[in-house]
Amino acid sequence: MPPVAPSHPAYLRLVRASGWYDLIVTAGFATPWTYALVHRLLSAGGEAAGLGAMPALTPIQTLYANLMGSVVVVWSVLRVVRPLPLHGLLDGVARVLFALWQAYALAHGGPGVLWPFLVLEVSFGVAQLAPWARARAAAVGEAGRGVRESGQGW
Repeated sequence: MPPVAPSHPAYLRLVRASGWYDLIVTAGFATPWTYALVHRLLSAGGEAAGLGAMPALTPIQTLYANLMGSVVVVWSVLRVVRPLPLHGLLDGVARVLFALWQAYALAHGGPGVLWPFLVLEVSFGVAQLAPWARARAAAVGEAGRGVRESGQGW
């Protein structure tokens, strides 16, 4: 039995807030010109905080940053304009993936400036997936209770 979608207004506000966060953080990645500025700011901030600078800017790094930025901006606008429970579920899954790849980069010598982003990815991911996990557990519990009450269980 699939879980019931968490549709509480607070959950939809969370979906919208995660969209705003992503829009603000990733808009600068969407074009080569804005990414060059973001790259300089992240490097300077990372060095000032003792977290390390970003690697030297290359055309391929810029391309991948622009691809990621463009897709995330569109996905963010969708969640800001039309937050739905399904958007929260999918965004939570995407955040798990982003967090895994950020952790992978950090484990392989990536700049420490990734740490704050990793913390936020994990936080938004947990916040958006936890209601789905609770709904799934409740649905499984209800299904099990129904089977036991009908006498068809073990």
